[in-house]
Amino acid sequence: MSPQTSRRACNTSHRPGTSSRRRGTSSRRRGTTARRRTLSAGAIAVVLSVGGVLTAASSGVTAAAAGAAPSDRGDPKVLTAKSSLVSLTPSLPKAVVRATSAKHRWRPGKAIYGTASRNQLKVKGAGGTTIRVNEIYPTDKHGKFAKGKFPVVMTMTPYGKGSGGSSAPGSAQKSGGGSVTGGANNYLVQRGYINIVEDVRGTGSSNGSWGLFDPIQQRDAVKLLHWAAHLKHSNGRVGTYGPSYLGIDQMLLAGTVHKHSPLKAIFPLVPANDSYRDTAFMGGLLDFEFSETYLGLTGTLNAFNPLRDTTTDAELLADLVAIEADHANGLAKYHAGITTKILAGGPEAYDEKYWRARAPETMLKRIARNRIPAFMVGGEFDIFQHGEPLDYAALQNAWAHRPLNAPMRPHQKVTGRYQLIDGPWEHLNGSSVGVDKLELEWFDTWLKHKHTGMAHARRPLHYYDLGTGKFRETTNFPFRHAMPHRFYLHNDDSLRRNKPRSAAGSDVLAWSSSGSPCGRPIDQWAMGGVSIPSHMSGLKAACADDDSTTPEGPSLIRYTSRPLKRARTLAGPISARIIANATTSETQWVAEVEIVTPGGAAYPISEGALLGSLRKQVARRSWHSHGRTILPYHRYTRASQHAVKPMANTAYNIEIFPTLATIPKGDSLRLTLSTSDTPHLTPLPSQLAKLTGGVYNVQTNHRHPSSVTVELRKPGRAHR
Repeated sequence: MSPQTSRRACNTSHRPGTSSRRRGTSSRRRGTTARRRTLSAGAIAVVLSVGGVLTAASSGVTAAAAGAAPSDRGDPKVLTAKSSLVSLTPSLPKAVVRATSAKHRWRPGKAIYGTASRNQLKVKGAGGTTIRVNEIYPTDKHGKFAKGKFPVVMTMTPYGKGSGGSSAPGSAQKSGGGSVTGGANNYLVQRGYINIVEDVRGTGSSNGSWGLFDPIQQRDAVKLLHWAAHLKHSNGRVGTYGPSYLGIDQMLLAGTVHKHSPLKAIFPLVPANDSYRDTAFMGGLLDFEFSETYLGLTGTLNAFNPLRDTTTDAELLADLVAIEADHANGLAKYHAGITTKILAGGPEAYDEKYWRARAPETMLKRIARNRIPAFMVGGEFDIFQHGEPLDYAALQNAWAHRPLNAPMRPHQKVTGRYQLIDGPWEHLNGSSVGVDKLELEWFDTWLKHKHTGMAHARRPLHYYDLGTGKFRETTNFPFRHAMPHRFYLHNDDSLRRNKPRSAAGSDVLAWSSSGSPCGRPIDQWAMGGVSIPSHMSGLKAACADDDSTTPEGPSLIRYTSRPLKRARTLAGPISARIIANATTSETQWVAEVEIVTPGGAAYPISEGALLGSLRKQVARRSWHSHGRTILPYHRYTRASQHAVKPMANTAYNIEIFPTLATIPKGDSLRLTLSTSDTPHLTPLPSQLAKLTGGVYNVQTNHRHPSSVTVELRKPGRAHR
């Protein structure tokens, strides 16, 4: 007997097309990455994995076959992203850049200055700890500091600040604005900015001990901020830039300073909203793939960078022993401590004090109160996919004096002070988007008081539609005009708008400690580390681009809707409500939403998960639309834990991360329900003992209907 038929608790007579759909199903990756990135003739590509990030140097990386016409059999109707959007360093369409401003006459200035640097400057951080920075400054034709006062742009990196350099006025300089790890931003310096690059405490050549977003790092940054504002050639106004950790640092700093501080604008790329919910844990389950890899690689990097820096600064050699001792001691304590505490199920395994102190979400109201504008860049397959649109909505709410974590109202007025570009990117290429001109315009607006029009942008939310391959310019999140549509799970593997008629239908899922590692999640939570090296080598990343090898089995069920009679745009948060009974006192749920073509190709577009004992939902923090929950909120604290009662029907409301994707006419919507996501999610030892041997009966009957709720609307209208 096949796994499909053996798992049935109640067979139904109506099962049209089930077997043919099973045979035809191949889950290739979403349309935006159904492409090949190849190396042009003579290209040299080097991909180096350090500190949890990939950096690349290439003499001609190009993208080929993106946007190719679909073939007649099984290929997607969805359009692919243009090659410029899927490369390691994506470029933004001109239309998106134009939409970030109201009509204006601003043009990016020419590179009229040269650059020079003072490296390894010592600044006293909190408690007197030595923090080292590089200062890159504009020079005249004689190589001297250019006359006048200049605003300062600052970045704070734990990955090594590198070395500043020099150039002649107007010379070609490699941009620093698109760097994955931060570093000098020569583009801005050549246009009249002073650039300060800091090694975060306990990293690079700075003294002290490092811990993930330790609050003392913000106290260091405040001291550095005031030091930078009082530099001899500074005009007293400071902005910040940088991706990932560097972006989160900016948001934490902007919420730490007072209203009249020198910090006047920030430009964070791929920042988090809540690191616990966004990345470290999904639905209360540990993100092992990202978290442990990141901790291990940052440890290696923090030991290596001081040695590298001594090759360019002999004076640093005298402090090398003390620096390495600080780093080694701090890393040993932090890595061993945090790992032990999490694996033991301590407070750090829950969304409590440790993670609350490191969540940008807690700073957003203060950022608006401090009147600090923020331009953000996010990715729909980023490790912070969940949080980036929530950052945007919260900042707009705070500016409008509305509840911070509420959904924006459909006709809520917006401000250009808070903008988000959300593109078809994983973390690495989202960190490297070409934003030099945007950064210049943003900082010219707030640090030089130029009338660029950015403060008056009418549609400050710029979201990529994974189905059409185009950016949509809009205002509100959740998206306007989107309506919640509930699809019920039926016993014949279908998703339907009507409730099941059967009084006793159910499907059986068996808990599994591991599943197929092939699929989109392995690439997303490796930050694109699977697909990017493959594509740069001219190879197809089989697991990232095509998960058709994912086997049917007792730990996975797919529910598919009928083909859509009209195209519809899936817009915003998604919520799955699963009612089930289990043989164990703990359960584990993974839900993935896909678009399925008539030929059977399935494109995963978003995912969510939930640990059963953390299922308690907070109604006042959840988002509701027309009486239906579209974003369930759970506390994920020890106090909120409730063991699952064996064999009792229990409701699990699973938050599936937000997205924007138009489903073409003739395509279908699919919910894939499983009990594992290897190697992304890993239960803790105490959870594992309670999960082992679990068998779940997913209710698909009239009395206890399971369902998935998606926000749908007519294509185009949502973005007006």
